[in-house]
Amino acid sequence: MWAKFLLALVGLGLAFAAALFSTVSRDAGNLWATVILASISLLLATLIGLITVPYLARRVAVERLRESFDFEVTRAGVVYVLVTLVIGVAALNTGNNLLYIVVAAMLAGILVSGFVSALVLRGLELDVRLPRHLFAGRAVQGRIVLRNSRRFLPSFSIRVVPARREKKKQLLKWKWEPTTFVFPSKRPTEQPWVRLPDRRLRRVTVAPLPPGIFQGMAYFPYLPTRSELSADLELHFDRRGCYSEDSFGLATRFPFAFLTKTRHIALRREIVVYPPVDPTDEFYEILPLINGELESYVRGRGSDLYRIREYMPEDSARHVDWKSSAKSGSLKVREFSREDERRLRLIFDNPASGTISSQAYERAINLAASLAWHFSTQDADVSYVIPGYPRGSDVHEFLARLAVIEPEAKAQTTDAAAPVQRSLDVLDISILGESDEYNIVLTARPKGSLLTALWNSSYFIFIQEQSANRLRPAK
Repeated sequence: MWAKFLLALVGLGLAFAAALFSTVSRDAGNLWATVILASISLLLATLIGLITVPYLARRVAVERLRESFDFEVTRAGVVYVLVTLVIGVAALNTGNNLLYIVVAAMLAGILVSGFVSALVLRGLELDVRLPRHLFAGRAVQGRIVLRNSRRFLPSFSIRVVPARREKKKQLLKWKWEPTTFVFPSKRPTEQPWVRLPDRRLRRVTVAPLPPGIFQGMAYFPYLPTRSELSADLELHFDRRGCYSEDSFGLATRFPFAFLTKTRHIALRREIVVYPPVDPTDEFYEILPLINGELESYVRGRGSDLYRIREYMPEDSARHVDWKSSAKSGSLKVREFSREDERRLRLIFDNPASGTISSQAYERAINLAASLAWHFSTQDADVSYVIPGYPRGSDVHEFLARLAVIEPEAKAQTTDAAAPVQRSLDVLDISILGESDEYNIVLTARPKGSLLTALWNSSYFIFIQEQSANRLRPAK
């Protein structure tokens, strides 16, 4: 930039010198020298205008864009302008010099207000600090830090506001797309007479922006020089998902509140809000059943004999003690001592789009999040499985995946069994791990489509419109 600026100065200086010497040559009567010098002067000025001026203008435009300000006239400003107009009309009609002085002072007040408000917004640095883990339905505290890097001028009456966002709806915009011009169009694409690169204008759907992080504001009445102040801001998110802000605004009405001037600061912040993990009525209904099945399974997975008891319909046939059954004349089963470590696998079998309603889908996600949070605080080794993601053991990673998950898109096929096969593949993969893991599966598939191998080592929660149901292991 500086090289082009110095080049422009030198070029314009030479052009000015050539123009001066052309004037001297004209006065001396030298026609050819006048024409040559004038042409050199014009050529140099044209070159400078084509090479350096557009570049410097773009740099100035970029710098001005970085320091862009929005203006909004306040109610007090509107009243002030109307009063100024009335006094100005009175001054023109009467010719009173005092009224002219009053109008000039009032107009100067508007100019001073715009200049000072822009001045107090410059030199401010903003930082927005957000908590790492956020849950839907819970209020959390964020922090806004504002620093005044100027050495002499403090700032007054500064508000930190979110940037203006478009309404959350899909927009249609025109977009140029590359294509190929083929002539004639009805001939096969392999044998065209003419094939040329082309472009076409087409309307495309632009996805709406994600919701913003906060809708309130933070107010700083006075910010001294070379200092920083912070303000706590309460954040509350009703739904899970991804929230982001691309920029924030620093607004002020200082000094006369005629204008609300806002300076936009590019500051990217993105957070993921986890589903709520607070226990619900459905969670309290299911948890005792899961614990009972888990205790029975863990006890049966031990290696030391605990006791021999009567056979129950839900017992596995592999635990039958045939010697004791033959002696007593009734079926007996062996119970083994409980192992110290419990291994769980929580599987969220993501249903296809349109399988269940959105309300049932959200309830299933909330239930999966509550179960994951509950068992992560217990004495258990828990892993988590979601279709399309690698298996993990971090509960926060699992909650982050649940925060942005959506129903799987339906495959473009006429085979109605294709979505079921996809879910079966997910469950097949999930049982390839350790054999002593107990599975908690949330699924929307019918009971008859489940693998028989999972029945003795799994608890199924069916995602339906009604309350969750459990599939009893078949014997």
